[in-house]
Amino acid sequence: MSAVYEFIAGESPLLVSMPHNGIEIPPVIADTMHDYARLSPDTDWRLDELYDFAPELGASVLVARASRYVVDLNRNPAGEPLYAGADNTELCPTTTFDRLPVYMSAVPDKNEQSARVDAFWQPYHQRLARELDALRRRFGYAVLLDAHSIAPEVPRFFDGRLPDFNLGTNSGRSCAPSVTRSAERALDRFEAFSRVTDARFKGGYITRHYGQPDKGIHAIQLELSQRTYLADDGLGALDPDRASEVRPALRALVSALIAVDIARPEADA
Repeated sequence: MSAVYEFIAGESPLLVSMPHNGIEIPPVIADTMHDYARLSPDTDWRLDELYDFAPELGASVLVARASRYVVDLNRNPAGEPLYAGADNTELCPTTTFDRLPVYMSAVPDKNEQSARVDAFWQPYHQRLARELDALRRRFGYAVLLDAHSIAPEVPRFFDGRLPDFNLGTNSGRSCAPSVTRSAERALDRFEAFSRVTDARFKGGYITRHYGQPDKGIHAIQLELSQRTYLADDGLGALDPDRASEVRPALRALVSALIAVDIARPEADA
């Protein structure tokens, strides 16, 4: 197993986090999983490739290497569910999005879950917190874009087909209104794609935990439909044509979040 994450330092107030991009599973854990689970089918496939332009725009980028099946970096380490009363995947998922069992027999017990938090979850979040604090000190505020993607249809979690761009701000609590509006305006310029805010996805643990506008940290999540950039073969392959169509919208989003002026009171008027 290589490093827990990859980090690229930027020159702007924006940090892009990709907690579900990883596919690596330590052999000792993989040996307990079904073959299909070892392929990490619920990965946010190839987001690091899709957002490869972000560093050149000045954004810092933090990318997880471990699969979400090892431990979900976007879940509360105490195991509290994201959406009360809804179907939620766990800190250490025991089923796939298709409800197939991840493990051949015993699921991770509390001691195993704690060990994975220590080995994978903590290092990622320690770096995330450290970089956000450094950006806040340097620029007076920090902006966090938590980048995700998901299959366009996942009956376990929602009915029908998802919109293309699903922004989440914890119902407006994780960032200043100017951040939300800047993101919405950037994406709405691209009329070929649909967009919603705080609908099915309101932001996961990372957005909710780190998004503290009163303390100068503004967090927003984008859950991107994978039909906008992946091939239809179900193998997580990038579709060059689709990716070339959606990248300008993502580039506009990243640019808008870099340029948003948090300090201007009139920006939120």
